[in-house]
Amino acid sequence: MGVLLRCFSFMSLLLLVACQPNTHPREYQVEGKTMGTYYVVKFYAEQQPDLIALQQELDIELELINDLMSTYRPESELMRFNRQQTTEPVQLTPQTAGVIAEAIRIGQQSEGILDVTVGPLVELWGFGAKGRIIRAPEQAELEAIRDYVGIDKISLEGTWLRKLEPRLAIDLSTIAKGYGVDRLAEILLTHGYQSFMVDIGGDMRVGAVKPTGPWKIAVEKPVSQERSVQRILALSNVSLATSGDYRNYFEEDGIRYSHLIDPRSGKPIQHKTVSSTVLHPAAITADAYATTLNVLPATEALAFANQHSIAVLLIVKTEQGFEELYSEAFKPYLTEN
Repeated sequence: MGVLLRCFSFMSLLLLVACQPNTHPREYQVEGKTMGTYYVVKFYAEQQPDLIALQQELDIELELINDLMSTYRPESELMRFNRQQTTEPVQLTPQTAGVIAEAIRIGQQSEGILDVTVGPLVELWGFGAKGRIIRAPEQAELEAIRDYVGIDKISLEGTWLRKLEPRLAIDLSTIAKGYGVDRLAEILLTHGYQSFMVDIGGDMRVGAVKPTGPWKIAVEKPVSQERSVQRILALSNVSLATSGDYRNYFEEDGIRYSHLIDPRSGKPIQHKTVSSTVLHPAAITADAYATTLNVLPATEALAFANQHSIAVLLIVKTEQGFEELYSEAFKPYLTEN
């Protein structure tokens, strides 16, 4: 009888253990293409998720963002607005209006350095949808376009956007990718996934630490010939965006023309900052600040970052190689490679 009781107890224990849920979080991943680049989502979960359903949800959100804000889709909400040659207000969706509101806020804060109306200048210099050019534009061409470029030439009230100059056009490529990262992160959070990493073409947001510790994110060395690591950052609950001119440029008569346009001159930047990496709770804001601080020369960029408590790492080209400069707010993130 004792033997039977022990056997029954042992079998009951096995059944109990088998019925217990897996309480050890595992890493899961989905990936795809969007916005002319890739996206990767990693997250930790204790139970097996429905990855197909999750990816469909993520893809639907990304398609919506493209349908609203892409300059490569002629019928996107943004492109329909751009085609309207009028100063009458146009009502936008809350999503597009919200992204433009953040662009205007940072544009005004930076005194026009972040300018989502510089799209025509980007096209003129051969870095837009129309493709590359083989020579720098004439000054007369430049001045003609500058007449209808400027963050001060748009007005947003709620979801109503108005052009003060009918020929003006908006390009959200400096901020929409960050918005996409935030939206994917919010979807993960609604499903209860606290520990995650979202990456859209290098713009990232990470959640709580992994079971093994912080997320290790590499800042790329700003060289066009190869991909190598400049610095490793150990991060949690923060977003990261990097802006650089070391891959997207053209040369003419020994002069290097960056895809980053300085709105003050209407011309590509000529200074020695080759990349700026910004950390901020929101990816949309990190994305916008990364461009802003790369357009500004290093001394101006650091002064602006310190004034507004922005965590930024600048990489500047010198005769000896590359030099790292960082704001006060970035110091807590510095770790050994």
